[in-house]
Amino acid sequence: FPSHDMVYSSYELLKKFGLTPIMLEQCEQYADLLLEANKNFNITAIKDKQEVYAYHFYDSMMLSKLLDMHTVSALADVGTGGGFPGFPLKIMFPHLKIYPIEVNLKKAEFLTQVAQTLGLEYVSVQTLDWRTFLRTTHEQIPLFIARASLQVEDLIKMFQPSSPYRHAKLVYWASEQWQPSKKEAAYITKIYPYTVHNRARKLVLFQNPDTSTL
Repeated sequence: FPSHDMVYSSYELLKKFGLTPIMLEQCEQYADLLLEANKNFNITAIKDKQEVYAYHFYDSMMLSKLLDMHTVSALADVGTGGGFPGFPLKIMFPHLKIYPIEVNLKKAEFLTQVAQTLGLEYVSVQTLDWRTFLRTTHEQIPLFIARASLQVEDLIKMFQPSSPYRHAKLVYWASEQWQPSKKEAAYITKIYPYTVHNRARKLVLFQNPDTSTL
């Protein structure tokens, strides 16, 4: 394992989330691929491995504290960038079918490389923009997730009557200071506060008020 002074090292992830040795190795590979790719192309702003574990892996996996991911069959990660939060969740829950949505082709190519290198199955990278995805796809996706990508006012368009995903759930990674508009607040069903490296954050769960649970 990395040195014990790495607060959010792979060992800390194992303790917090119960990852298997295979999952930990996949995280190590993923972090190395990300840092290597960042040398040539700005996949993410984070360049330090310890911060990759803290602000990407650990932060992504916190979703498992809000939802029972064993009961979720598939998820779409809107504006996934370098694959967060979708890929760490895929590593943690291999049964998931994931749809990383990323319009940047360089980043989409990186995501495909990660999936192939780590041997991740059921990964379908989507290079459509969000509105086009809502308008043209009809996949069986019960959960959508988004972290530092689109504004909530755009994300909740998935709940419009014409959307094939109007009955799905949406989880948004927000800062402690984020406050919803009145329209956005109508869809909030739960807020889960947590801390990463002394940064206060919260997961916000959205769903149509008349929709039953997954």
